[in-house]
Amino acid sequence: MLYPGWYADSFRGIMHGVSLDTELKRGKDNAGNNNHSGERLRRSAAGQCGMKYDHRFHLTASGPSMRVYEADGVCMRLDFFEHILRVSMIREDVPLLPTWSICPGGGEPALEGRDRLSVEGFPLAEPDIVEDADTLSFTLSGLHFQIEKKNFRISAEGGSGLLYRDRSGLAYNFEGELGRGSVHFTDRFEGQQIFGLGDKVGPVDKAGRRFLMGAMDSMGFRCALSDPLYKQIPFFICNHDAGSYGLFYDTCSRGSIDFGAEHDNYFEPFSSARFDEENLVLYLILGTPKEILQRFTALCGGALEVPEWAFRYCGSTMEYTDAQDTDRRLRGFLTQCGEWGIRPGGFYLSSGYTQIGDSRCVFHWNRDKIPSPEALAAVFEAQGAHLIPNVKPAFLTEHPLYDRIAEKGLFLHYADGSPACFPFWGGLASYLDFTNPEAYAFWKSCVRKELIDRGYRHIWNDNNEYGIQDESVLANGFGRPVPAVRIAPLFSYLMARASLEACREAGVETPFNISRCAMAGTQRVATTWTGDNYTDFSELRGNHRQAMTMALSGFLFFGPDIGGFSGPQPDRELFLRWLQYGVFLPRFTLHSWKPGEASTMPWLYPDLMPAVERLFDLRERLVPVLYNETLRAREENLPLIRPVFLEDPAYDPESDCFLCGNEILACPVFDRGAESVTVTLPNIGGGWRLRGEGEIIPCGETLSVPCLPEDLPVWLTCTDK
Repeated sequence: MLYPGWYADSFRGIMHGVSLDTELKRGKDNAGNNNHSGERLRRSAAGQCGMKYDHRFHLTASGPSMRVYEADGVCMRLDFFEHILRVSMIREDVPLLPTWSICPGGGEPALEGRDRLSVEGFPLAEPDIVEDADTLSFTLSGLHFQIEKKNFRISAEGGSGLLYRDRSGLAYNFEGELGRGSVHFTDRFEGQQIFGLGDKVGPVDKAGRRFLMGAMDSMGFRCALSDPLYKQIPFFICNHDAGSYGLFYDTCSRGSIDFGAEHDNYFEPFSSARFDEENLVLYLILGTPKEILQRFTALCGGALEVPEWAFRYCGSTMEYTDAQDTDRRLRGFLTQCGEWGIRPGGFYLSSGYTQIGDSRCVFHWNRDKIPSPEALAAVFEAQGAHLIPNVKPAFLTEHPLYDRIAEKGLFLHYADGSPACFPFWGGLASYLDFTNPEAYAFWKSCVRKELIDRGYRHIWNDNNEYGIQDESVLANGFGRPVPAVRIAPLFSYLMARASLEACREAGVETPFNISRCAMAGTQRVATTWTGDNYTDFSELRGNHRQAMTMALSGFLFFGPDIGGFSGPQPDRELFLRWLQYGVFLPRFTLHSWKPGEASTMPWLYPDLMPAVERLFDLRERLVPVLYNETLRAREENLPLIRPVFLEDPAYDPESDCFLCGNEILACPVFDRGAESVTVTLPNIGGGWRLRGEGEIIPCGETLSVPCLPEDLPVWLTCTDK
């Protein structure tokens, strides 16, 4: 058994209605009335002729909002919610892992996870079901569903035609016919558009592409083809002529999703999802693209509250904390901001403050660089700014705490209990196992003692992708051991959750918590950013498309490192264009690592400071607008920035323009040498005003607005919205 001992419900319990699930408890157990011996004899007689491809499912349990079918050691469970159909394929010999992504109604699931088949918090639907020996049919969210019991092929049709259908032949991996792990094939429709999947790069429409499901430390990634990156979000929206649907695969397992790169002569065009985990739980979400996004966000429990100061400019650079005079550099940052009239919200304290020699040792303060962490925090607090220290979940083998942590068994480990080691920041390190309650508590105590009690009340959770490949590495699994590779993104969620809990338990009001790695549900406990991007003009538009993709994946507060993290310094034009774009993003942070060159700070080009000051003044005026729009976005389960087509379905998904809240249309410049912006005004509200002033310009009109790098960016405000 791959997951020894994990988790609550047995296959028979799931199949016959005796799980902890309230809805399943009230279902009818029909197993005693069904005799499958004839079916098994038929399959046995087929011998070696390949009847694996012929699975005949039979009803074994039912209730008003659920049904369970069985065939050949596999059960298929249907749960009916408002506008959502949950489909679960559960193997007899593989216990079902919990979920940490699903949390309808908000809050947080238990630390050890939530029963993945629970219906708690869901608005249940009770469709009328018509069933015969070969099919069952029902209507959900205005769509007619039909399921062929042979191989459990699902289709959904509405007034505009066929909306969704599983692939013919075999859509699920019942007996290994489709390889290892779980597999799901669906029909691919002509002209379909695909949106979502977290931080995936390339065009906003992902149709025709194949992507890996996993997370990796992708320093210097490029926005054309780099994959995977830092997020693992197996959720997407499919839009075509008959309407839209969303699919979310509730798994922490690695895998791949293909939207047309793969072709097979023996099947009609298809898309596929493959995961290492043998069981499969998916949510088919119905509605318009906007409604699907809202329902997915609500499914995951919404997004974390963000303090207003986090919308101001927050400084960041590795240069200051890698230097020997870190304390002086950081105090100098405040001085320079004051000289240029910039009001910073905070500063991201990169990991150089933890160095012992060349090693970065989390929770260690280098007193040569920062003689008094408490005094430094007090200086920033007096200026109304907040320091956000970087923390990492890996402890280098030379870390002063390493042996103590290893003796307590708090690291990911091998079967003999010895710590597993991985390459990390120029050495070998072991990852803290956040599925070990003692390790979880240890982390919280370190955050409290070394950071919060010293005046550092907000946390930057970094380098938490857990790049594990070795299947022999084990996690505690809250007392039920599991290969760590099967749940890799879970560690980043639990790390961020532990950091947030430490802040809240210390009485911090509205902690700002940010995590580089994320899975679905992480947005409940942390904000994020797009990672270590590269400095180039081509990357500017690529970062924008990536931002639109993240917005379509349930993220609220995020943004790139303005100016680019790695690579060369941004030239003068790129520097200003990136700032023009950045003033409308939730996270307004310049961050860089440019060894041998000056960091990307606001004063990088002193002669450009008049233009820079105007941009920073604009951002300061936008802060209350962004904050209030974020409060509304949280209530509506929407991102702060988003593609225009969510509100105007006819608008080009690849447009450079985007909505910032409900009323601002941002129109950035992404092309070198451009001197103007051409924009077609979307059909939203009663018209638009250029930069919020002057006469109303009708919806649908195309206009060209001059915009040099030294100018304020182009934006329009919506009227009567």
